[in-house]
Amino acid sequence: MKRQNIIILFLLTLGMMLLLCNRTEANSSKFITKASFLGKDQIVISFAGPVDKKWAEDKNNYYIYEKTDPDIPLSIKDISLSNNGKTVTITFQDELNEHTPHIVCLKNIVSENRKIGSAILTVRKSYGGFLFSILIGAMLIHNFVFTKYLGLCVFFGTSRRKATAIGMGITFTIVMVISAMISWGLYHYVLKPLNLEFFQVVIFIGIVALCVQAVDTILRKVNPFLFKAFGIYLMLVLANCVILAVPLLIVTNDYNAMESFIFALGAGAGYLIALFLMSSVREKLELANVPPSYQGLSIAFIVAGLFGLAFMGFSGMSIF
Repeated sequence: MKRQNIIILFLLTLGMMLLLCNRTEANSSKFITKASFLGKDQIVISFAGPVDKKWAEDKNNYYIYEKTDPDIPLSIKDISLSNNGKTVTITFQDELNEHTPHIVCLKNIVSENRKIGSAILTVRKSYGGFLFSILIGAMLIHNFVFTKYLGLCVFFGTSRRKATAIGMGITFTIVMVISAMISWGLYHYVLKPLNLEFFQVVIFIGIVALCVQAVDTILRKVNPFLFKAFGIYLMLVLANCVILAVPLLIVTNDYNAMESFIFALGAGAGYLIALFLMSSVREKLELANVPPSYQGLSIAFIVAGLFGLAFMGFSGMSIF
């Protein structure tokens, strides 16, 4: 029963995300019912009634720009009107930056030979949907283990037992989130204002080392059994490329604090998923009749490769 409640809660959350992503900002004209992005280079505008074909296909009736650059209009390649006259599809010369709100100015809308007036509307993707896409992207689509093949030393070392794998995944996620947020703060409030961006790798390594040492001390006191199970692999987190790649990617993608938190959480959750899947298979393999030459890491590498092929199915998937 508890599992069913969790599934229902997840589906409700996903439904709310979909509603958020399909919602558009209130238009200045009630005659416009919806405006949204379509593909990488199109904006679709829906009207409550049919509009004049001559007006709809006249490029001079549109002034479209990114909200951050109001003085730079976007070049329109083509404009098409649907058969019922209620939907206008605008195609642009270049790809649109869907992460930035776009302002669409419509001049003197004409419907059934009547002038409706001008309208200004904002087209944007839901920020909640954008955060969700970052989370799923880091967790599944761009999984650091099965698609980027990073952090394999800890991955193979702690995936022999499911309990150890889960504990390591949770610890890894905690360290990753904490180190990523501290790194983001230091970069934006210390390194960037002082023009010391070239120190970012050294600073990030130091932050990771500090976080790992803190977790090591806490585990030693709170859960000695888990600390003993991790062994040397907890210290290997220091040299794990995933935990260093996350803050570097955050800086490269210019994420804000919330986006950085979601990205680090997704990367850690993806690593936890990879450890859990691998440990589940390796426990089963101990009871299987594996040829001697394939026992140990050999069969583990083969299984990891199969998981990598499976996760390739997520590649190219676009969410929201």
